[in-house]
Amino acid sequence: MTSRTLRRRLHHGDVDGKRDEHLDCSGVDPLNEPLLGNQQYDHDKASEECTLADLLDDGRSRENLHWAMLFSQLIAQWAQWLANIVFGSGSFIGRLLPFASAPQDGVKRKILPPLLSHLQEARLKHLKQRLAVSFDGDYLQHQDALRHLWRLAYPNKELPSLKSEQWKEMGWQGSDPSTDFRGGGFISLENLIFFAKTYPEAFQNLLHKRDGNRSEWEYPFAVAGINVSFMLVQMLDLQSGKPSTLAGIHFLDLLGEDEMAFDNLFCVAFKLLDAQWLAKRASYMEFNDVLKSTRTQLERELALEDISCIQDLPAYNLLKR
Repeated sequence: MTSRTLRRRLHHGDVDGKRDEHLDCSGVDPLNEPLLGNQQYDHDKASEECTLADLLDDGRSRENLHWAMLFSQLIAQWAQWLANIVFGSGSFIGRLLPFASAPQDGVKRKILPPLLSHLQEARLKHLKQRLAVSFDGDYLQHQDALRHLWRLAYPNKELPSLKSEQWKEMGWQGSDPSTDFRGGGFISLENLIFFAKTYPEAFQNLLHKRDGNRSEWEYPFAVAGINVSFMLVQMLDLQSGKPSTLAGIHFLDLLGEDEMAFDNLFCVAFKLLDAQWLAKRASYMEFNDVLKSTRTQLERELALEDISCIQDLPAYNLLKR
C-alpha cells in the first residue's frame, strides 16, 4: 500500500484500517490489567540520572564493540535468509523477503537493530529512564503534576483535593487518580500534560468529547490516555534493550529528529484512537478492539517511506481539526 493510498484513506474517514488488521496487543485488557508492571520508584536515584552529555560520551566508547556485534548478527541473519530460500515454504516472494513476510507459527519476527548515532543512543536512554519511573501518589512532584493537569484541563474550575469525586469528570475511574496508574508509570501523566500544553484545542475536544456522534457509554478520557501510553511502549518495543520491531526501528529515526517524539506520537495516537472510536461507532466494551486497530494504523504509517518526523504522519492532521 502506497503512502498516497494511506493518506487518501485517512482523509476520507477510513481510519480504522480494519481491512488489513492482523496485529495483537498480547491479550492485555488495558482497562482492567496492570500495564507496565510493578516498578518501584527510588527517589534517591533521581540524583544519579545521567545528563545528555554523559550519555553521549558513553555511546562513543561502545561504538567499536557494537560494530563487531553488528557484523556477527548480519552473518546470522543472512544465513537464515539463505536457509529460508533453499528450505522454506510459502511463495517465492515470501522466501525472497523474509524480513517483511508474515510471522510464522504465531511468532512476531524481529529485525536486526540498527547502529544508532550518539544522539539517538542518548535520547533512547533518557526515554527509558522516564519509562522506569512508576507513579507514586505520596511523592510531592507527582502530586503537583496531577494538580497541573487539572489546571490545564479545567482552567476555570477550582482545584479539588487529591482525593475527590471531581476527578471522575476527567475520566479517572475513582476519586483517587493515583489508583488508576497501576503500572502505567509517571510518563503517562507527562504525556497527558504535554498534550494539554502543546495541542490545547485538540486536548479539550477529546476531554469534553466534542467531536462526532458519541456513544452513550463512552471511554474514560484519563484512563484511556494511560492505555495509549502503554500501547506505544509495546508497539515500539521500548522494554527491550534496543527496539527490534519495524515500528520501533522507524521510531528511532524520528527520535533522532525530535527528543519529544514519544510525547508527540502519544498525542497523534490518542486523537487517532478517538477518530476510530467514532468511525466504528464503538462503545466502552469495544475499547480494546479500537486500541488494537489504532496500533495497526500507526504501524502502517510509521512504515511509510516519506516519514522523517511525527508531523509527516497522515494521522497528525487529525490534531489540527
